[in-house]
Amino acid sequence: MRIAVLGTGMVGQAVGGKLAELGHQVRMGSRGADNPGALEWAAAVGNGASVGTFADAAEFGEIVVNATGGAVAMDVLRAAGARTLAGKVLLDIANPLDFGGDAVSLSVVNTDSLGEQVQREFPEARVVKGLNTLNASVMVEPGRVPGEHNLFVCGNEAEAKKIVVELLVSFGWAAESIIDLGDITAARGTEMLLPLWLRLMGTFGHADFNFQVQRAR
Repeated sequence: MRIAVLGTGMVGQAVGGKLAELGHQVRMGSRGADNPGALEWAAAVGNGASVGTFADAAEFGEIVVNATGGAVAMDVLRAAGARTLAGKVLLDIANPLDFGGDAVSLSVVNTDSLGEQVQREFPEARVVKGLNTLNASVMVEPGRVPGEHNLFVCGNEAEAKKIVVELLVSFGWAAESIIDLGDITAARGTEMLLPLWLRLMGTFGHADFNFQVQRAR
């Protein structure tokens, strides 16, 4: 498939690299088509990788991955363009983290979420929140964490979630480890995990961990 990855940071590079490794054509989008990080990533990945602006990448992709920081996510998606995103599956990995205080907080919380804001502003996009509760390296290599552990997805459209789950299974995730939490309002809960996740990373001293939900059978 042709897949757009918006964002040139650790998440964008990890997810984009994995998608290219799996044989997809991946275009990384940034503010300028000459972004040094994106160009370096494309050169390292090689065949199947290209770069462009946010709008270029979104136009190219059949699926669009929002791998930007939460503080800039809406501006990036506006730059990609509502018309371009219409009808496409939009995997939203961004979290609304606010590092301005003594402790990390969320810029939107409780009665709303970044995932919901994205769906409201781009109503014709098929938004799926996912991959936002773990480190980039574990996203694309779940075996870095031993044993069973879980991913969460949510979104308003069942078919869009199915497409995202199939993509995640190709990354190496077991289908039964991916929990569908329902509609996009569930993004409130998954985004709220991030302050806890950051505390755990500080406690453990590394990011190779994930959440596991234990259920009575």
